[in-house]
Amino acid sequence: MKTAGTDELLYELRDGIVRVTFNRPQARNALTFAMYEGLAEICTGINEDASVKAMILTGAGDKAFAAGTDISQFREFKTPQDGIDYEQRIDRILGVLEQCRVPVIAAIAGACTGGGAAIAACSDIRVATKNAKFGFPIARTLGNCLSMSSLARLSSLIGPARVKEVIFSARLIEAPEALGIGLLAEVVEDAAALAARAEELARLYASQAPLTLRATKEGLRRLQSRLAGAEAEDLITMCYTSADFREGVTAFLAKRKPNWRGV
Repeated sequence: MKTAGTDELLYELRDGIVRVTFNRPQARNALTFAMYEGLAEICTGINEDASVKAMILTGAGDKAFAAGTDISQFREFKTPQDGIDYEQRIDRILGVLEQCRVPVIAAIAGACTGGGAAIAACSDIRVATKNAKFGFPIARTLGNCLSMSSLARLSSLIGPARVKEVIFSARLIEAPEALGIGLLAEVVEDAAALAARAEELARLYASQAPLTLRATKEGLRRLQSRLAGAEAEDLITMCYTSADFREGVTAFLAKRKPNWRGV
């Protein structure tokens, strides 16, 4: 058994299965840039270690898988390049996760939103507890937008019409609906059952022909990447440099409702 990582991103390798835990339960496991980069480093390491057969991603506690990017990190955004750099950074990290050669299981309890939902969408299999909620409530909170890659990924999972409905309404998809639309593979009772089922699935996938699994993952990734070929810097700039985005960040941190003006 190998245990490593940081206080905020726990890492364990046991019997060929990597377990990564987002460990900021006091902040609903909101993701810092260091946590994102740490996840990418883990995936790169897995691609160089033939002993690893599967990976499980989960959040500490039963309140959240990961409740998006830590909003305090957006306080310093001032120029068009800030938003572009952020989305390119997240796209790079999510791309590394998607290209991880082993099956990736997202074990989801509680809130799975924003950046957490993006990570779950990159995972190969999503299993959740009955209290799980999935979504991107950005139209209600920050007034930013998703990258083309994230939109393509979501569209391939639940279809473009439902992506629009979910983002326009800023609602969260609850576990029964997520199961019904194919976003989740399974729903289990509680956190204990989730951990057991994720372990069971990881061991099952680890026993299968690795090249078959790898080819399937990569083939589907290449199909999806064709949908994300268009540039979206103008859309990112429009949102991240707006007065509305600054108002959204300020209102979120002050725990009040934002006053949207469309500028």
